[in-house]
Amino acid sequence: MTTVIPAYGRDYKSAAAAKKDWKDGKDFIIADLSNPYDGKPCSIRDGLKVTIRYNKLQKITTA
Repeated sequence: MTTVIPAYGRDYKSAAAAKKDWKDGKDFIIADLSNPYDGKPCSIRDGLKVTIRYNKLQKITTA
């Protein structure tokens, strides 16, 4: 499972909003030091199983 954070300064107050944007194909940034693509953008089109950090990166949800 790869951890991602919202791209382009976006943030979410709820897990539902973060999951919706992931499922809609919006870009997120890989924030996982064990992943060779750490710091690179990704989306649902890349086929990753992810956990999304949201609410100023304080909360986590799976997508």
